[in-house]
Amino acid sequence: MSAPSPFVPARPDSAGRTDVLLVDDDARLAASLSQLLRRCGYVAASVGQGREALEFLASHPVALVVSDIFMPDCDGLELLRALRPCTSRPRLVVMSGSNALHVPGMLGAAQMLGADRTIAKPFDPAQLLDLVREMIGPPVSPPPPAALSDPAVS
Repeated sequence: MSAPSPFVPARPDSAGRTDVLLVDDDARLAASLSQLLRRCGYVAASVGQGREALEFLASHPVALVVSDIFMPDCDGLELLRALRPCTSRPRLVVMSGSNALHVPGMLGAAQMLGADRTIAKPFDPAQLLDLVREMIGPPVSPPPPAALSDPAVS
């Protein structure tokens, strides 16, 4: 029997809403960021690559997608290209930190392909929370007081 996947199941809340979909092949990072967002009052889910994100988006309304660039099968740039022509697409934030020499160029390419914002790894969780608030507003549920106690994300 294999160990359970740390990816957060892609389930909207009871109202059918998902605030943030995290797309990253680093299962621990995606699960950690999803958990942080949920603790802060957002409805968050995560998937491991772009093709899974497209499948999720086909059947669930999502306000914001936060995607890594470098992933197997369907990477973040392919995800952006697939979502670009959609008239009702979610807001898009692209993150990367795989190779410090290529990050600025890749994040710039992501903006040219339609990313609304970008964020370079490593980042402080508070930076991501500020970006999420800026992109989609405050959560529907108020966050608990200790929600920002996580260490920096790398």
